[in-house]
Amino acid sequence: MASNINVPTFAYTIIYTKDVEKSVAFYAKAFGCEVRRVDKSRRWGELQSGNTTLAFTPAKQRETEELTEKVQIPQHDRNPIEVCFDYSDVDSAFKRAVENGAAAVSEPEEKEWGQKVGYVRDIDGNVVRMGSHVHH
Repeated sequence: MASNINVPTFAYTIIYTKDVEKSVAFYAKAFGCEVRRVDKSRRWGELQSGNTTLAFTPAKQRETEELTEKVQIPQHDRNPIEVCFDYSDVDSAFKRAVENGAAAVSEPEEKEWGQKVGYVRDIDGNVVRMGSHVHH
């Protein structure tokens, strides 16, 4: 295999939100993520969750407004993104999320594939899946 192949590194997932600062604080408190930064403009925020970074930016901003003509967002019955977190104790993580403003969608339950999974919605209505780690 050639050594000059440009292999991508997954950088982060961006969540478009109404209020970056409020969403960063919500995710940190409700899901236990570590705040990496919120920039001075309050138009960009980052959370660290293990090896993955979640980034937040306003749904209405100049760059995304310019892209609207080029990148059409598909219309679905549910949001086109789902954020997933693994926890060793899904029940207590679900409880913490709801106590800190997440809307309960589905209480954690054991799934046939050996994972305990529950669902909530964040303060912008995005689906957040909370599950135990599945060992392969």
